[in-house]
Amino acid sequence: MITSKKKVLFILCFFAFLTTYSQLDEAIANTYIKRANKAIEETVDFTLAAEYFEKALERLDTITDKNIAILGCRIYFEIHQKQETLEKEIALLKKAESYFKQYDLLTKKKSTEEYRLHIEDLYVPILENIERVEEEIKYEKEQQRKRELYKKKIDSLESVWDNKSKSLEIELDSIFTFNKNNIALYKRGNFYGLINDIGEIISAANEYVDVLAFDGFFIFKNSENNPSKLFCYNSNTNNSFSLPNISDFFNLSTHFGKVMMPRGNGRLVTYPDNSTKAFVFELNSQKQVTIEDERELLKDLDKADVIDKFNKDGEVKKDKEWYKFGGHLGGGIHPLYAEEGYSLLAFLCAVDGKMIDAIKDYQFIGPFYDGRFEALKGSSRVWINQNGTEVSDAIDESKGYTGNTTAVKLDNGAYQLMRNGFIILGEEQLEKKEEFVNKNTSN
Repeated sequence: MITSKKKVLFILCFFAFLTTYSQLDEAIANTYIKRANKAIEETVDFTLAAEYFEKALERLDTITDKNIAILGCRIYFEIHQKQETLEKEIALLKKAESYFKQYDLLTKKKSTEEYRLHIEDLYVPILENIERVEEEIKYEKEQQRKRELYKKKIDSLESVWDNKSKSLEIELDSIFTFNKNNIALYKRGNFYGLINDIGEIISAANEYVDVLAFDGFFIFKNSENNPSKLFCYNSNTNNSFSLPNISDFFNLSTHFGKVMMPRGNGRLVTYPDNSTKAFVFELNSQKQVTIEDERELLKDLDKADVIDKFNKDGEVKKDKEWYKFGGHLGGGIHPLYAEEGYSLLAFLCAVDGKMIDAIKDYQFIGPFYDGRFEALKGSSRVWINQNGTEVSDAIDESKGYTGNTTAVKLDNGAYQLMRNGFIILGEEQLEKKEEFVNKNTSN
């Protein structure tokens, strides 16, 4: 057991150790205080002085020397101006204030010149700077609040613009060039339709998978080859209609066969199946075009030696071969079919009696207009005159859009129409986002 004497001895030794350790800490602290003073006196380096001062504080429990207190006050006041933020400045000024208060508590005589100078040259400037920095912090917080409110307003306006812009999108896969009548083809999925240059759908894309467009006419087909249904839109007059069933004109026909391009005179030519005549249709009057007196026409062709002979069945003989007379394409060109079956074999040119081979030369010929026929030669489209000679291409009379609407494809695949810097759709329009935001934030 530990005796009472030993206990006392242990306690005395312990306190002696603490006293010795405390004295060592105080000595080290004083060394750092001296260094801090030296940094100020010799190089006016308050930053270095602060480093020494804080190392001294690590060795001291409390500050009992007014000179150390005023040193800390002076150091933190001097270095507060070098801080990067107002928050760091105010923190150091508060430290300086607290050290001056410690100095004040440790100063017994407050009527000395030294005390008065510390009040005037140090404490009052500390208080003034605290007030200044606090005002700056308050101002900065207010400015930050205003910036956040402004940003919220901008974000809100941008969201309004985004939603409005979204409502002006047109869900299409592609828009083609507008014609002079402000109409353009568009495609959605596998189907074609028509749209005008303010985004109004003229004809919905939900049935027709192919279309022929020329001279302001659009002929929509329900099949790329051998369509059974045709729809016409005339952008020159903004009239539209579905063509009658081909069986209304040719009892045995089930489809329109090869469909040629419409022309500026409103004529359309197709070559139906199970028929020995071309189908010529007047799109403006919506009537089939037929020869009023075929027999008289054949007589005239016979007299002019364009054909060798004809008979009461509407057959003509040319170069020792008999053909079924297939009607009139305009411009003096007549399709000729085989005597048996429905094969298109040739085209007869009335102007000079020339025969165009429908197998070797041109397989199909369209209506006559403006001195030209459209002719298909294999997979190529060419233009010919009245005796089958190739000429320069016909000019599409509907080309030459004079409006200022531009179709813009967006990243999401949809389209928007732009005009004069505005997104438009029908009667609605929306300026660019930047202009929209600026206009609504300046109010």
